[in-house]
Amino acid sequence: MERVGVVGLGLSSPLGADIDTAWTRLLAGESAIERMALEGLPDIAAARVQGDVASVLPKLQQVGTERVSQMALGAARRAIDDAGCGSWPDAERVGLYLGTGIGGAATLDAGYAALYAGKRIPPLSVPTGMVNAAAAVLALHCDIRGPVLTYAVACASSAVALAEAAHALRRGEIDVAIAGGAEAILVRGTIAAWQALRTLAPPEEADVGRSCRPFSHDRTGLVLGEGAAFFVLQREDDCLREGRRVRAWLAGSGISCDASHLTNPDQRGQMSALRRALAAAGLQPADVGYCNAHGTATLAGDPVECAALREVWADAAPALRISSTKAAHGHLLGAAGAVEAAWTVLALERGEIPPTAGVHTLDPACAGLGHVLGQGERAADLRHALSNSFAFGGTNASLVFSKVN
Repeated sequence: MERVGVVGLGLSSPLGADIDTAWTRLLAGESAIERMALEGLPDIAAARVQGDVASVLPKLQQVGTERVSQMALGAARRAIDDAGCGSWPDAERVGLYLGTGIGGAATLDAGYAALYAGKRIPPLSVPTGMVNAAAAVLALHCDIRGPVLTYAVACASSAVALAEAAHALRRGEIDVAIAGGAEAILVRGTIAAWQALRTLAPPEEADVGRSCRPFSHDRTGLVLGEGAAFFVLQREDDCLREGRRVRAWLAGSGISCDASHLTNPDQRGQMSALRRALAAAGLQPADVGYCNAHGTATLAGDPVECAALREVWADAAPALRISSTKAAHGHLLGAAGAVEAAWTVLALERGEIPPTAGVHTLDPACAGLGHVLGQGERAADLRHALSNSFAFGGTNASLVFSKVN
């Protein structure tokens, strides 16, 4: 199977848009989580992208473009610049594969608020709020004329988008793939819905940055975040012919469905995705030295993921280093897979493993793996790494990346 190379990487993350800055903060165990107040709702802990994300567009175009699309465009342009791509030799051979859970949440929220208040709904609500709006904006501004596809698979959305982009390249349907995801859900309606689900961690009074504690014995739930990450992917032969710097290889992917429950995690389904990803990459569990875990800090989810990893890795489980970077930037839902895949690529490229920040005592149900806690650690021996994304609805996606020799 021909390898697919990561030749460009771009972020719009709560830890920053600059890759070096964001990585330094992540390795140091810093948190971008802060207290967020919304009218009529209890305060929450959340991780927001700072700065003016709309500045990627001219003033006249900002009004009709959603926040999620603005963050996506910023991250995609950074990825394209990172790859050293100017204009495309053939724009019809460039494809876009974007994952998002909700799409235009701010537009939907504002539209319903206007409707119920008896006010006029903004006339651009449909094109800005549709789930594929961000993909359409990227295609328009980045001159992408091949397949432009949106994947809405809850928290696995952008991991699935990356997997599908790699498949399209291997099938020869395109020559360049722009793949990733974006999510911007920190609006009243969406937050109220998550509060009703009773899965959100309350903001810690003493240290709000420690509100999300995956795998910890005292974890209290997940923290919502927003952001985007995009990759530029090419087949190995094209990377070499065009002299592209390859950051890492997307070696394999595995996707499965639990078919058991809309919200509860399922160990069998997760193990299936893990085994499929390893088989696609031609690797044994012991070959993989790091797992960027889904790890959302929910009471139900964390032990199931750890049990799945222990079962698949068997005797090699104690040597598998594992962390959940959601402790630093929250759960980005549809964008989580792409952002966390970016950290996985950087771990391979730089020989460093980011930590699960803010965790002091593990839940015994999550033990038996090589948890990296507090601050990052050196891993010069790291050759292969895994990124997990497990979604409401039962879809599980695992991506395997390999270091460039």
